Amino acid sequence: MKTSDDRILTTHVGSLPRSQALLDLLVRVEQGEDVDRDVFRAQVAADLDHVVTRQLAAGVDVGGDGEMPRIGFSQYVKDRMTGFGGVGDRGTTTDIDKFPGYAKLKRLSSDSDPESSTRYGVPMAQARVAYDPELAVAREELELFAAALGRADSAFEETFVTAVSPGLVSTTLLLDPANPAYADDRDYLADLSRELKREYDFVAAQGHVLQIDCPDLAYERNVLYRDRPWSDFVERIGWHIDALNDALADIPREQVRMHVCWGNWDGPHIDDIDLEPLLETVYRANVGAISLAGANPRHQHEYKLFATHPLPAGTVLIPGVIDVTYNYLEHPEVVADRICRFADAVGDPTRVIASTDCGFSTFAGYTMVAEDVAWKKLEILAEGAQIASKRLFGA
Repeated sequence: MKTSDDRILTTHVGSLPRSQALLDLLVRVEQGEDVDRDVFRAQVAADLDHVVTRQLAAGVDVGGDGEMPRIGFSQYVKDRMTGFGGVGDRGTTTDIDKFPGYAKLKRLSSDSDPESSTRYGVPMAQARVAYDPELAVAREELELFAAALGRADSAFEETFVTAVSPGLVSTTLLLDPANPAYADDRDYLADLSRELKREYDFVAAQGHVLQIDCPDLAYERNVLYRDRPWSDFVERIGWHIDALNDALADIPREQVRMHVCWGNWDGPHIDDIDLEPLLETVYRANVGAISLAGANPRHQHEYKLFATHPLPAGTVLIPGVIDVTYNYLEHPEVVADRICRFADAVGDPTRVIASTDCGFSTFAGYTMVAEDVAWKKLEILAEGAQIASKRLFGA
C-alpha cells in the first residue's frame, strides 16, 4: 500500500455514480431478464472509461472501478456463489422506529425512485455455499477494469478493488433456519470465509489493493443486534474478524485495507455505536489500513481516539473527510482541517490517506448526492489534501 513522505494522498471508498444506461441494464438483470452479455460488457466498459477519467481529473491518487458492474456492494456475491435462494428478512434500523416522520419521508423517496436496487429482496443461504471455481464474473470484472486503465493511460498511484467480508455476507444474506448444510451462523461463516478467499486471492494477484467492506462491525448493532446485549454483538464481530483473517491468510497485510461503516444513509443515526468500544476488535484485523467515517455529524469527533488508542504498528488510517450523504459542498479549508486533525491524532501524517465517508452509490440506483456534485466533492477532497499537505509537510 503506497503512502507518501511529502503529501497526503487521496482515495474514496468504492462506489461511484453509474450512468442511466448501465443502471437500466443492472435492474433488468436483477429482475431476471435475459440481457445480452456483450451489450452489458460494452456499457460497463463505457462507464468505466468515464469514472476512471473523472477520478484522474479530480485528483484521486488511489482509484477504483466504482463498482460499475455490481448491483450492490454486498449482495453482488449472490451472482458469484451458489447456495442462495428465497428472500431473507433482516429487519430495519432503529431510525425507522424512532423517527416516523423521517421514515415516511424516506418511503416517499423510495417510491419516487423505482430503479433503486434496495427495492429487491436479498436471498438467504438455503444450501451449502460455493464460489464459482472459474471466477468467471470476478475475472470479467477485473479484465474490464484493466482495459479501462489501459485506455486512460492511468496515472493513479495505486488501484483498489472492493470485496464484501464474510461477516457482512452472514448478516446480509442470512442463513435460512431450514438449511441442512449448517448447524449455525458460525458454521456458515466458516464456509463463507473459505469460499470468499478465492475472490480475495484473485484480486490481490492482479496487483490491486484489496478493500474489504465491513459494515457488519458497526452497523449491524442497529439491525440484527438492536435488541440484544452488547456482549452478544462484540462476540459476534469477533467471529467475523477471525473469519476475515483466515480468508486473508495468503495476502500481505499491506495489500489490504478494511472499511468499517455505520450504514450509508442521510438519516438520524440515533443509535450508531461509538467507535471507541469497537477499536479493540477492529485492530485485530490483519490489514494494512483502516477506512472509516470521519466527516458526518455523528462521528466527526472521533478523530481524537487515535491519540489515546494508537493504530497497530505499520497500519495506515483512511479517514472520511467528505460526507457522501448530502449535496452541500465542503470548503477545501474544512477538508484540510479534518485531515490535519486526524494526522495530529495519529502522530504521523505519512500514515494518513484522505477519503470519503463511504461510497456514492452503494447500491445501483440508490444515490443521495447528484453525480455532478459527487465529482466536485472528489475535486474538493484533492484541494483540501493539497492544503493539508502544505501545513503538514511544508511547501
